[in-house]
Amino acid sequence: MTLKSFLLTAALVCLAGSASAHGYKLGALEIGHPWTRATPKGATLAAGYMKITNTGQETDRLVGGSADFAARLEIHEMAMEGGVMKMRPLPAGIEIKPGQTIELKPGGYHLMFPGLKQQLDKGQKVKGTLRFEKAGSVDVEYAVEAMGGEGAHQGH
Repeated sequence: MTLKSFLLTAALVCLAGSASAHGYKLGALEIGHPWTRATPKGATLAAGYMKITNTGQETDRLVGGSADFAARLEIHEMAMEGGVMKMRPLPAGIEIKPGQTIELKPGGYHLMFPGLKQQLDKGQKVKGTLRFEKAGSVDVEYAVEAMGGEGAHQGH
């Protein structure tokens, strides 16, 4: 192996490790790549996304949480109603059945962060907590992706 190929291989291993390392486990729940989008100056609202997989035998429910960078964390859903896309809060949270993966993504289930305390800049990581009905709470970091981004690391 040449030095050049060795360095390339090492770089790829490091990149793969950092992309897949952005996950969390809480009991039977696996939380993959929490992320949000960069916000323009003066924005008061942001949204959060991730995948949550229930590897256990019991149904659980994402019921809330908090964000260090916002006044509140709310759980929302975007859905078509009469040909119009509408957003509505889900005060009871989101159910995650055994073996199920739910994806919080643009245009579907997502978190809302009203009352932003700071501008979110691409490349930054911001802290929050997710609360589940049965599994309890877990601290997470949201990777801040580009404005209009689709979550470069989704699936990891």
